[in-house]
Amino acid sequence: MKTKKFLLALGIGATLVLGACGGDDEKESTSSDEGTKTETAIDAEKVFANNCAACHGQNLEGGAGPDLTKVGARLSSAEIQEIIKNGKGAMPKGVIQDEEEIVAVADWLASKK
Repeated sequence: MKTKKFLLALGIGATLVLGACGGDDEKESTSSDEGTKTETAIDAEKVFANNCAACHGQNLEGGAGPDLTKVGARLSSAEIQEIIKNGKGAMPKGVIQDEEEIVAVADWLASKK
């Protein structure tokens, strides 16, 4: 019974931590060589640090969440995007809300092989 209560408290705590993380503007504007067009670059590592590292570790080593150091060897970017959007296991859905940030983080993680 103590184990169930501990796991419930851990899950609630993780949800609160994840809900409180993020909110910073992770997009950086860069201008192209022509000087007429501005595109937005997303710093996937910064988005990860602000939204995911609390559970997966600053160096992807894992913790409350699984180790992601070689996640790209077993999951594609599309599969990682699906997990970020819908959650999996103890991971809640919607940890990252912005679609461009989800794609950037998923692409970055998929390159970890």
